[in-house]
Amino acid sequence: MRQPSLSPRFSTPADQAACRDLLCGGSRSFYAASLLLPRSVYEPATALYAFCRIADDEIDLADRPHDAVIALRQRLDAVYAGRPMQISADRALADVVQQFAVPRTLLDALIEGFAWDAEGRCYEDLSSVYAYSARVAATVGAMMTLLMGVRDPDLIARACDLGVAMQLSNIARDVGEDAANGRLYLPRQWLREEGLDPDAWLANPVWSPALGRVVARLIDAAEGLYARADQGIGGLPLRCRAGIGAARHLYAEIGHEVGRRGWNSVCSRAVVSPRRKAQLLPRVLAAAFPRRTVALPPLAETLFLVEAVRAQPLSQPVGSQSVKPVSINPPALPASPPTIESRVVWVLDLFARLEERDRQRRNQSAWQGAGLSAMAPEAMSVD
Repeated sequence: MRQPSLSPRFSTPADQAACRDLLCGGSRSFYAASLLLPRSVYEPATALYAFCRIADDEIDLADRPHDAVIALRQRLDAVYAGRPMQISADRALADVVQQFAVPRTLLDALIEGFAWDAEGRCYEDLSSVYAYSARVAATVGAMMTLLMGVRDPDLIARACDLGVAMQLSNIARDVGEDAANGRLYLPRQWLREEGLDPDAWLANPVWSPALGRVVARLIDAAEGLYARADQGIGGLPLRCRAGIGAARHLYAEIGHEVGRRGWNSVCSRAVVSPRRKAQLLPRVLAAAFPRRTVALPPLAETLFLVEAVRAQPLSQPVGSQSVKPVSINPPALPASPPTIESRVVWVLDLFARLEERDRQRRNQSAWQGAGLSAMAPEAMSVD
């Protein structure tokens, strides 16, 4: 399966460099995972990330999130009309959506998910949590699959499964941290079934065995989705499977670690130890080999994403353009690891350390917003 490099029409090398700067200074986890992706995927993914990062910030930090959403959709109007605004991320995104035929629905859904966060939406049942996860995570899985040159509806559906599963792992891990920020992503219906009033709990977020049972149910749901996602990893291009497999198993292990801590993600935050990361290696490598797959329907909550891709085929083979690709120098690996095994181990370790740094930075921003910056810890070094 051919994996093209990004062929620019709207963006310049300076635009691409600006996008990479956003990646390096933003999502450390995405940055780490990108080291296991071929340049043909890393380049357009960097451009895609830059726009998504800006969209998230503009909605989350806006005094009037609704107005920010309208402005972002106007920017998408210009991108899809082939007349991107004079913003580096928009010009780079215009190249990506044109070359890879990224449906507008996917980006609109992602922006909608950011808006749900800003408005403090409540999630009554598991389906509503899936709907949120479809927007903030499954959209990214679907778009990344398109950048790998894959448009098969079954594989897009499995990518969406993986995105939702990873978001559920995040939710289960961050129960205490989210509550401290006034947010609750656990299904409220499940809390009531355990005798917990969601609003009362959010006002005084303490752990209890009843809450632990809710977290355990969410992890169980994630495990089922990871198993569904496994049906698709073997169908991805060979050079992409280790990176996607690494992300899949690391996030699943977060849920396992929550379980080892008694399902208590209020008093502490699950971190995957170096020993456990090393033990993940055989599973990551096994994901690189095709296996017998079973056709599964998409989740009801992600069906609209799969159908959007199905409705927009490529107008020409990806990579057939004659324009010389822009080269974005990929980040260098230390000491040139000689094997895929050592490369995966190194990235798994970096993935976890950079994720911890992300958490420290988010907390620092929250403390600064509350006027408590003097109490914020220093950002964790990853050198």
